[in-house]
Amino acid sequence: MSKNNQILLDAIIKQEMENFEENIPLSDFFEFYSALQVLKENELSYDEINSGIAGKSHDGGADSLYLFVNGELVKEDENLSDKYKKNVDIEFVLIQSKYESCFSEDPLLRLSRLCRSLFDLDFDASEFSGQYNEKILTAFELFKNTYVGLITKKPKLRVSVYYVSKGVDLHPNVEKQAKDLEKDIIEKLPAAEAKVTFIGAEKLVKMAQERPNDVFRLKISETPLSTSEQVFIALTNLADYFNFITDDDGKLIRHIFESNVRDYQGKTNVNNEIQDTLENPGNEEFWWLNNGVTILASEVAAPGGKELVVHKPEIVNGLQTSSEIHRFYNLHPDKIADENRDVLVRIIVPESEETRDKIIRATNSQTPIPKSSLRATDQVHRQIEDFLKPRGLFYDRRKNFYKNEGKKPKEIISVPFMSQCLISVLMQKPNFARARPSTLLEDDDSYSKLFHKNNDLQTYYLVALFGRRIEEQLKKDRNYTTTEIADIKFYILYTVSCLMTQSLYPGSNQLSKLKPDDLKDDMYKYALATTYDLYRELGGTNKIAKGSKLIEFLKDKIRTDKQL
Repeated sequence: MSKNNQILLDAIIKQEMENFEENIPLSDFFEFYSALQVLKENELSYDEINSGIAGKSHDGGADSLYLFVNGELVKEDENLSDKYKKNVDIEFVLIQSKYESCFSEDPLLRLSRLCRSLFDLDFDASEFSGQYNEKILTAFELFKNTYVGLITKKPKLRVSVYYVSKGVDLHPNVEKQAKDLEKDIIEKLPAAEAKVTFIGAEKLVKMAQERPNDVFRLKISETPLSTSEQVFIALTNLADYFNFITDDDGKLIRHIFESNVRDYQGKTNVNNEIQDTLENPGNEEFWWLNNGVTILASEVAAPGGKELVVHKPEIVNGLQTSSEIHRFYNLHPDKIADENRDVLVRIIVPESEETRDKIIRATNSQTPIPKSSLRATDQVHRQIEDFLKPRGLFYDRRKNFYKNEGKKPKEIISVPFMSQCLISVLMQKPNFARARPSTLLEDDDSYSKLFHKNNDLQTYYLVALFGRRIEEQLKKDRNYTTTEIADIKFYILYTVSCLMTQSLYPGSNQLSKLKPDDLKDDMYKYALATTYDLYRELGGTNKIAKGSKLIEFLKDKIRTDKQL
């Protein structure tokens, strides 16, 4: 039986690698695949999964690292101090992936050494340069800054270590080493919960074979009001709604929250008022005091009167309410059985993508959602999506929509990646693209330039196509670390755009006249060699990639070499 699971897992890994058309070593793909399975519930995009992979050398036993606050991935450039007010859950995930048929002590010993060194909250990254790679040091520095920065928010801290392999049995020495690793973490972080989890062949096969549930059933208190076959308005018991939004383990089902608005955490008074209403029920009904929840669906029906069958639900408004209901019943599971209060829900089947986007914007217009969260509902993004699709690229303005449709990672263009490509070329700021990947859409001035209604759609297609080609070629070369690829790829994109348009300041009109095959091998090779040499001469760190010197030197070099 155990051997069968290993045979099945081998087949799954190889078939998935073929499906993704990844031209990398099997062990490297296993790192990506492991993270994809371990973090399935976090609903990360392919780009986000790749962003956490540490690279092959000097990783201290951590093949990939991810930091979450309240279930959302923390990006390097995020300012979290004003986003969260209290009751913060911080989880730092470290994954060790070994494409081997056993679990061994050595990876855990290496992780213990890593954690003893870098979980010191006063650690200086420069002291460990050369011992650990830049990705590892950056990830631990992000953890330290996040934890210390949110310490007054009374955070609940969890360090989750996953050891993934094709293994079947655990030797007692390996189990003991896992316990020692947990103790090492808690010794450095006494307030933390530390857990080492082993995922072997049997578990990986089960995870791979799990099918996401697209059909949900919601019990309702009374027969729903229906203005048409496409709209239902109803009251549902708070406990029944809690069951609707949670899995069998009581965890929030993240994929049913519309990705463009689900990161909103709310202001102190909003969440406090909802929580106070839950904790201290008065004479007023809960639904009188709260706006309720809006759910979009592909199909909805009420076959039994007091139950709604909802296909592919997306909760587009009511995240604060949902999060506080989830938190309340996790703290008070004994109150589920006796709950008699209701929450108002609206379930709508939108007639078109345009209608869907209008509903999202309208239902969120009264709450101070970050600008970037609603950008993807702008008309220009629908136009980009429609333009790219017949050309073999899939613009993921609805995060993970095309991932869930089975498209390959290299075919999917996320909104952040598109923004990074555009700002590198149209604004000639690849350093901003490297330094500010998650906040590019916050600035109105930059956004209006990058996604101006007069920009030719061909421009969006080409910068994304060239950007993805460059990224894939750098991976294929296997000469560069994960961090180096992240640091230089947008500089290379800028350089080839200059060469193709014969200008140091490529504009949308110039770019729109290009064709996919205008990017020649000699252009790519020049851009790579020039960028990488300058990058290394200046220090070869992500600090260099995020600063202003590299782009200044690069422009001077192109101007001199190519007479532009």
